[in-house]
Amino acid sequence: MRVGIGYDIHRFGSDAPLILGGVTFPGEPGLIAHSDGDAVMHAIADAALGAAGLGDIGDYFPDTDPKWEDADSSLILTEALRLAAEKRSLYPVNVDVNVVAQRPRLGEKKAIMRGRLAEILSLPAEQVNLKARTAEGLGPVGRGEAVEVQALILMEEGPPENLRTTSGSPGR
Repeated sequence: MRVGIGYDIHRFGSDAPLILGGVTFPGEPGLIAHSDGDAVMHAIADAALGAAGLGDIGDYFPDTDPKWEDADSSLILTEALRLAAEKRSLYPVNVDVNVVAQRPRLGEKKAIMRGRLAEILSLPAEQVNLKARTAEGLGPVGRGEAVEVQALILMEEGPPENLRTTSGSPGR
């Protein structure tokens, strides 16, 4: 088993829609980023690469590469998972995510975000945890200028069919 931690932070200020965990938040300003700015998916991708000992998302998805400009961050996460599987035979077992933001309120969208992330990670939703936090008014996040995300992933070695039973829960 291998553990990875990921982190991302983006400022508000884009005219693009705000997307977190694959879910759009209408009425909120977008995040300034080279891709679509989904800091949740970026942090999980960073964690997966870390667990595999493959560096970080900047190594594979630099903001200087036009291929990733305005890209859907689910493609970044999918590619990071593919790299971990291909190079280290590692597959996700569970993920825990902290979204630190004064806005937007994640509320009822947390379940939708978990479902979308679980789909990309090929995990049951109960193996994807998502928590919303505020920064208590401190720093750029607390002033509502940015969103910060921390992600922790547990990955296990082996082909994915060995990791889960037919019910979708871990098989080992």
